[in-house]
Amino acid sequence: MYMRVKRLIDILLSAIGLIILSPIFAILMVAIKLDSPGPVLFKQKRVGIYKSHFHILKFRTMRIDTPKDTPTHLLENPDQWITKVGKFLRKTSLDELPQIINIFKGEMSIIGPRPALWNQYDLIEERDKYGANDVPVGLTGWAQINGRDELEIDVKARLDGEYAVKIGFMMDVRCFFGTIFSVLRSDGVVEGGTGTKKADKESVKY
Repeated sequence: MYMRVKRLIDILLSAIGLIILSPIFAILMVAIKLDSPGPVLFKQKRVGIYKSHFHILKFRTMRIDTPKDTPTHLLENPDQWITKVGKFLRKTSLDELPQIINIFKGEMSIIGPRPALWNQYDLIEERDKYGANDVPVGLTGWAQINGRDELEIDVKARLDGEYAVKIGFMMDVRCFFGTIFSVLRSDGVVEGGTGTKKADKESVKY
């Protein structure tokens, strides 16, 4: 029952978000175009619910000659690929805004495990152990407010699994407001690195 309510909330909030945030979209699109050559939006194949594939949308934050389908932390000297505007967008998480379109289309939810790259087999396999591939992926989630880029793969998967078990209105509200505070503090943003944080043991208990 809650999954139907969750989808209704996603449609309503994403539609409102697209309308209200349209001026910000326009400003960021101009800034990206002026900063570096290439398209404004970046499309990338990701893994959705039940390991289905879809193309996630982001504001482009990297040069157009950046190696494709490679997680940032696996790039050699990732800073060299990130544009000036891109650094600001990543730090503030504004690069994720176009995913409101993915949410409206039903490919994502506002809250859920962050969609893995199609070739992040280690993360996908770990999520299978905890049932985290069987819930809608999201713009933000439980793992994002408990470490984000700093989390090791196994810890991230366990946190995603905890969300899958506890999925509900209050859990989503907790993730939503937790994300706001995390973004304001730029918590867990580590360019070119991941897996440096084990996470609080209490936060990964079921």
